[in-house]
Amino acid sequence: MNFSSVDCDCDAHQTDPVMADLGIVASTDPVANDQAFVDMIYASKDPGAKKLQERIDRQMGRHILPYAESIGLGTTKYELIELD
Repeated sequence: MNFSSVDCDCDAHQTDPVMADLGIVASTDPVANDQAFVDMIYASKDPGAKKLQERIDRQMGRHILPYAESIGLGTTKYELIELD
């Protein structure tokens, strides 16, 4: 099983993972992709999700996505399609 850390995977000094892996989200729209993943974190019942939510809020993550949409980088609207 994979796990999610509060740090970017590009961070050379990542903290230990705080919650179970949510899976892979893929899209040709980067804003929709990130919005789906953020929504999954906020909907998660995993106790570690709180730490990720705090990091997202501290970095203004829930404000960045609507702004990205407003300047034409993509849309915050998406449809999740699960693949096995």
